[in-house]
Amino acid sequence: MFRPLFVFIGTRYTRAKRRNHFVSFISLTSMIGLALGVVVMIVVLSVMNGFDHEMRTRVLGMVPHATIESGEPISDWQSLAAKVKQNPQVEAIAPFTQVQGLLTNNGNVQKILLNAIDPVQERKVSIIDGFMKQGRLDDLVSGGFGVVIGDKAATKLGVGIGDKVTFVSPEVTVTPAGMFPRMKRFTVVGIFHVGAGELDGYLGVTNLQDLARLHRWKPDQVQGLRLKFTDLFKAPRTAYDIAQSLGDHQYYSRDWTRTHGNLYQAIGMEKSIIGLLLLLIVAVAAFNIISTLVMVVNDKRGDIAILRTLGATPGQIMRIFMVQGTVIGVVGTAIGAGVGILAALNVSSAISALEGLIGHKFLNADVYFIDYLPSQLMTEDVLMVCGAALVLSFLATLYPAWRAARTQPAEALRYE
Repeated sequence: MFRPLFVFIGTRYTRAKRRNHFVSFISLTSMIGLALGVVVMIVVLSVMNGFDHEMRTRVLGMVPHATIESGEPISDWQSLAAKVKQNPQVEAIAPFTQVQGLLTNNGNVQKILLNAIDPVQERKVSIIDGFMKQGRLDDLVSGGFGVVIGDKAATKLGVGIGDKVTFVSPEVTVTPAGMFPRMKRFTVVGIFHVGAGELDGYLGVTNLQDLARLHRWKPDQVQGLRLKFTDLFKAPRTAYDIAQSLGDHQYYSRDWTRTHGNLYQAIGMEKSIIGLLLLLIVAVAAFNIISTLVMVVNDKRGDIAILRTLGATPGQIMRIFMVQGTVIGVVGTAIGAGVGILAALNVSSAISALEGLIGHKFLNADVYFIDYLPSQLMTEDVLMVCGAALVLSFLATLYPAWRAARTQPAEALRYE
């Protein structure tokens, strides 16, 4: 197969053993350094993508994309839901009522956000039904005063399925003897585990009508509507427009950016900054090729002079060493991409196995919003990393190749 002269000689120089073994060692370390830089960048970006994905699917799958609420209890929520559903961005709607309070059991106390739901409607807007460890969401029947809590809350309270817990509401009951906090006994009918410490520890779910009785509302009255959108990033503006369209300024909206927006923005910013820092590592590894090729040019001065004497042009000499440096970059990038893809696909299970082996959790759900290391490999990230590594490798060949092209045959062969 025909190959241009500069390609033939450049690839031959890459394979050939050199008189100076130190040059060969530097060439090998440049290739290994570039491969390691690509591996680290692919793995870290995949982990950041994993955090982003888990934030969207798990955390934002449990908390509302947006809510429509009123200052007064809403009696006919079905009619209100029909009006809201007219917006094409709204995918699903469910009624809810929330109250903050405390759960107590045998002296153990846990703060809780008690979310009252209709189990049938809740499945349309929440993923909680898919993360039940014990019990079922359907066990939240009206009049049963059942509650579903996260496994962290259950552990802290020391309760399981069928145990009783006391909910202490911030509302007070006025009696002739004075004011007392409103309390109600609930039965634990389910335990869920989402993997997010904030949700597993502080979220409770009960029946809509049971919490209405605790509020002393009518059984069909609710606090508001929970909305699920086809595009959660359009939730803030869309929810506001929906609230305004309902008229009379009776309704207002709240969306996920008020509760978890800062965390999501932090993940995006961290990905950008970490990606930039890791790109600098790849750049350092790529520019090691400069030192490699400079030493190769010094090692091959006699060969360059002979080629020039035989009629090789400076441009051909320059392309020879550009080919050699590019081959180093391509091989290093290819090895790094292969190892990086395998590592990114298996880093979650590897970290999980290491945690089980040493008995220590690297991600504490009390500190981070999830208690495991996620990873999501994205093709565009791999292409971006490999493209950047190849471009930097090519740029690193220009100066040494230019120096090789300027070699004067008489000067190089003077002492040969």
